[in-house]
Amino acid sequence: MQDKTPLSVVVITKNEEANIKDCLDSVNWAGEIVVVDDNSSDKTIEIAQRFTDRIFERKMDIEGRHRNWAYAQAKHSWVLSLDADERVTPELKDEIIRTLKDPGEIKGFAVPRRNYIGRYWVKNGGWYPSAQLKLFKKEDFKWEEAEVHPRAELNGAWGTLKSDLIHYSYKGFADFLNKMNKQTTFEAQKWFRDGRKMGLGRALWRTYDRFMRTFFRKKAHKDGFVGFMVSIFAGLYQILSYAKYWELKQMQRKDEHEDSIA
Repeated sequence: MQDKTPLSVVVITKNEEANIKDCLDSVNWAGEIVVVDDNSSDKTIEIAQRFTDRIFERKMDIEGRHRNWAYAQAKHSWVLSLDADERVTPELKDEIIRTLKDPGEIKGFAVPRRNYIGRYWVKNGGWYPSAQLKLFKKEDFKWEEAEVHPRAELNGAWGTLKSDLIHYSYKGFADFLNKMNKQTTFEAQKWFRDGRKMGLGRALWRTYDRFMRTFFRKKAHKDGFVGFMVSIFAGLYQILSYAKYWELKQMQRKDEHEDSIA
């Protein structure tokens, strides 16, 4: 029987019964699998129990904080951070095993990702290789404690692996829009909380700029209609975030006005 690799795979879940089996099956060679579940109401935990007894339930509050808490539960120093819609390819498995035998002074590795919308692999528009810092020594790594798009912080040098991680980003365009709706709510709240100045003119420019940059400079047009929609959504993200930010500002002004006449 092959020895397990001294690696903790940490997976964040929330109602992922359709994804979790294939995700965990792709990392059954790791020394430990840790699942941190955000109060799933489906069979996510039941399925995860087939692969590990290291299952924790924790309500997602702030994404960066939630992920940092999850990594702290790992027993091994090296951590591979996955979402349930990601899969480790056999080539990536072999590269990780080789790399961890002698990582040298490197504290973390970015991993290229093949991002899919449905069954379509989006190769342009900044979607590939789209490497993310996924493999790291937990004592040298943490996420910024932000609600959306937290930044990775690594204390030390990092490298990039060559083999791909499969990422089933969205089931389709409807799923893309649903997730964007949630993300833009968090984005607007972040702008509002940080006191960011954002006017309509700037928001419109960012909407236009994101579309043009994605479609032309990052060559999303090579992905045909899918690339066009990816570019549209890149721009839509900006104006939706602004619309929700505008609503928050209006509510603040109303509250301030009511307080002034009370």
